[in-house]
Amino acid sequence: QVRLVESGGGLVQPGGSLRLSCAASGGTISNYAMAWFRQAPGKEREFVAAVTWSGDKTYYVDSVKGRFTIFRDNAKNTVFLQMNTLKPEDTAVYFCAADPLLRVGPGIDYDYWGQGTQVTVSS
Repeated sequence: QVRLVESGGGLVQPGGSLRLSCAASGGTISNYAMAWFRQAPGKEREFVAAVTWSGDKTYYVDSVKGRFTIFRDNAKNTVFLQMNTLKPEDTAVYFCAADPLLRVGPGIDYDYWGQGTQVTVSS
């Protein structure tokens, strides 16, 4: 059973940056594809980004391409989401997820989830 714990959320002004971290325990994340999702108030959960087991390929929803970067450090059992040029519409609870299979795009589910970390972009 993989346990995921996110950190790094907070309040940031538009145009600012945040780096989210997801620390895994109970398993080796090199065995899992890792992803970030987000859910804004009143909206459905949205796929944001995913990275392959080795970190050699990444995938993003169109709205964050060029601004967000997902990367992983398997030695530290941690995956990150670097978020730059943040916009108010990025405000959401961000969730880390793990799955033996790599899945990307809308309407997908992963096997293991963290509890989420709040990101608020506001002036």
